[in-house]
Amino acid sequence: MYRQRATRQQRALDHLLAACTDFRSAQDLHAQLRADGAPVGLTTVYNNLRALAESGAVDTVRTEDGETLYRRCRSDAHHHHLVCRDCGRTIELSGPAVEQWADTVAAGEGFVDVRHTVEIVGTCRSCARGPHAAD
Repeated sequence: MYRQRATRQQRALDHLLAACTDFRSAQDLHAQLRADGAPVGLTTVYNNLRALAESGAVDTVRTEDGETLYRRCRSDAHHHHLVCRDCGRTIELSGPAVEQWADTVAAGEGFVDVRHTVEIVGTCRSCARGPHAAD
């Protein structure tokens, strides 16, 4: 858990995030919690997701229209994401070349304590094949 004494709402959100394999919006998570009978407000969901993201317990990605999506981290190591813009399928990637480039650029400009996020957005093979890919 992410707090010493988790509330019922926090436990319900934690349980839901553990069951999700894809990135979901705060509104989607809130709607699912409500459908599951959890009496939780949207503001509570947003506040808890923000705290989880700040602690590194959840990954975030931004959609092309600026919405933040959340997912439980599958890896404790620093990583990046390859995200399908159609279905949301996400693959966690390590990127040694990206890490080296970020360190070099930051050092060249005199920056220290640098953090970065890389999201590569495209269309996965299944979505690119179209609606009849299974045929």
